[in-house]
Formats: sequence, structure tokens, C-alpha cells
Amino acid sequence: MATGHTDPQRRERILAATLDLIADEGVAGVSHRKIATRAGVPLGSMTYHFTGIDDLLREAFTRFADHIVAVFEQHLGRVGSPEQAREAVTDLIHTLSEGPRRDLVLSQELYTLAARRPAYRELTRAWMRRSRHLLEQHFDADTARQLDALIEGLTLHRALDTDPHDRELTRRAVARITTAAAATAAAAATEPAPTPAARGDAT
Repeated sequence: MATGHTDPQRRERILAATLDLIADEGVAGVSHRKIATRAGVPLGSMTYHFTGIDDLLREAFTRFADHIVAVFEQHLGRVGSPEQAREAVTDLIHTLSEGPRRDLVLSQELYTLAARRPAYRELTRAWMRRSRHLLEQHFDADTARQLDALIEGLTLHRALDTDPHDRELTRRAVARITTAAAATAAAAATEPAPTPAARGDAT
């Protein structure tokens, strides 16, 4: 059997096998032996490439987060107008909620792990920061944060509902957040500055 030096894809196979195992059995089912069997590598390869299970989980979930961020980029990277951006967010929600069940399970496994173990929260924080950065290319920071939460929530609800809501409801929800934010910003921009008397300045 090839060694780690002559099998440059071994590390990638281990990471892919780790995510597959998590999707099938959850984080609780992860072990070096199970992953090695799935990846078709010697058991010793696990400690050759990773310092332990936590190192392996962090790396595997980082790869998964990269995958989801890439889906965000595919939808948001080429839009121009605000209307196109709203439609892209709608498309994104339906792509994620109708996509592979594996992605849904892996997302929830990561969130559960981060909720139980604070050391993993930096990973989820970095993931959310990257997704919001993409949204902030089209919306202000507060709106991007609200949209990020909406994407997560509607994706989960559509994926788990036996009668998921239709595209028009998603479109209205996105419009409600984004148009309200735009109206608030416009009102603030046109509001006259307070006079010295209104501020209570001494004359």
C-alpha cells in the first residue's frame, strides 16, 4: 500500500471520509478506525496527518464551511442591482434547502458541536463572518446580518418541512428585510441636522 509520501491524495480522502461518517453517524460516531476504513488508508495514517480527533474535525468542518461559502459566492458574486441581489438570496435559500441532505446534516452537526464545545465557536464565527462579507457587497452590514440569519432559518425550515413554503414567500421575506432597511437609510439621509437650539446648545 502507498505511503503518505507517495499518496498525495490520502489527506483529502481522510477529510472526505470524516465528513461522510459525520453525515451518517454524527460527530459522536467518529473514530480513527472508522474513518481509516472508509478512506481506505492504514490506521497509522490518521495520526501521521492529524494530531488527534479534534484536529481532524476542525479541518474537516473548515473544508465543509469552504464548500458552503463557495455556494454563496456562486449566487452573490456576479449580481449587480439591488433587485438582482434580492433574487440571488432567494435562489440561495432554495438551492441550500433543496440540496444534498448531507449538507444540512453537516451544518447542524457543526452547530451542535459549537454549542457544546466553545473551542469550535471560532470556526462557526469565521464561517458566518465570510457569508456576511459576501452579503455586504450588496447590502449594509446590519441588513447583511439579518439576511444571514434569514438564510439559515428558511433553509432549515424548508428542508425539514413536509410541505415547504414556495418561492414567493421566500422572495417576500427577503424583500421585507431589504426594502425596510433601504427605506430607513433613505429617511436618515434626508433628515435635517438638528439646529443648535434643538440640541440645547448655549448661545
